[in-house]
Order: sequence, then C-alpha cells, then structure tokens
Amino acid sequence: MGSLSYESFEEFLEQLKAAGISITREQELRERLAEAQAWRYAFMTLATHGRSIGIRFQEPEEGVVDAARVRDTLAQFQFPESSQQVFTASLKSWH
Repeated sequence: MGSLSYESFEEFLEQLKAAGISITREQELRERLAEAQAWRYAFMTLATHGRSIGIRFQEPEEGVVDAARVRDTLAQFQFPESSQQVFTASLKSWH
C-alpha cells in the first residue's frame, strides 16, 4: 500500500470543509500539519487537544455537517475507525 503525498493534508482539510466542518485558526493548523512527519497523528492530536491553543473543528452555527461525507473523507485518508469516532464525537462535544 502506497503512502499519500505530502500535500494530502491540504486536500483532506478542503474535503472536511466541503462537508461543512468549520475550522478556527486554520492557518496555524495547516502550518503544524505541514511540519509534522505523521500529519494524520498530528491532526488527531489537534482535533482532540487543539482547543487549548484555539484550533477547533466544529459544526457551523448555520448549516449542517454532512456526517456521512466526514466519515467517508476520514476513511479515504486512511484514518482508523476509532479516529473517525473520536473526531465526529468531538464535533458534538464543542457546542
């Protein structure tokens, strides 16, 4: 199984946003993911603990998140099922 390219996190974030996810301090998130050797691990760390530094993934105040599309995106980018569950649960816990 081949690995995804370096730029994959960019496409990943765009797909999450297209599914309705709102990202606060997105530029800082992008910088951190660009520096990380294992961007998936860095993403999950920031998704679960990034709130303390202002990085948040949340449902927009207006509109609806396409949960199936979020799950499909996480699966497409090879996140394990446990990570998918943690991420989607974190969206609900931040309201």
